[in-house]
Amino acid sequence: MIGGNTRPATVLLADDHSLVIEGLRRVLEPEFDVVGAVTDGLKLVYCAKMFKPDVIVVDVSMPLLNGIEATRQIREFDRNAKIVFISMHPDVVYVARAFQAGGSAYVLKSSAGTDILTALREVLQGRTYLTPFLNIKALAAQLEQHRPVKRAADSLTPRLRQVLQLTAEGRSTKEIAEILRISPRTVEFHRYRLMELLGLHSTVELAQYAIKHHIVSV
Repeated sequence: MIGGNTRPATVLLADDHSLVIEGLRRVLEPEFDVVGAVTDGLKLVYCAKMFKPDVIVVDVSMPLLNGIEATRQIREFDRNAKIVFISMHPDVVYVARAFQAGGSAYVLKSSAGTDILTALREVLQGRTYLTPFLNIKALAAQLEQHRPVKRAADSLTPRLRQVLQLTAEGRSTKEIAEILRISPRTVEFHRYRLMELLGLHSTVELAQYAIKHHIVSV
């Protein structure tokens, strides 16, 4: 419920696995209004703008645009939606970037069946939530110990990060142009610019960089 209102909170689901989507629906629908489900990050940004849900449940790793980058874009036009990340990754790097991007909760898929309802209830009350399996003190210690310097990827424009992810996914120039609705020549320019900014020399090195810096998952 929203602020004592009798209407159920609206939820948008984003995951590229249909079984996960259906499992989340079954758990959430008795209490929440699931207004839609999408399977890639670009559709997520579009539907978030269209539906304006109270909560977005999003997988960290998704095709076309990962969940963290999609959240950054959503935050540009919606500061109010609560973002609940679900992920198979217990890695502190993913957790930190999820919250830095604007997330309110981080739930491991291995425990989502029991944790997801609690996570949504918590974020709707204005609180944050972290799967109990993840030790908060240990995470904080790891973050302090391995506090990263600003990555080159952090200064890339949203468009360049999109091209980087799509390149790492093995998409051709033509495919990227169609997905992003730009010309193949513009795609090639963006790739050249990426290599220049990141000090790389091939699409293989771009893919390796994207995997190393958690922009895509292996």
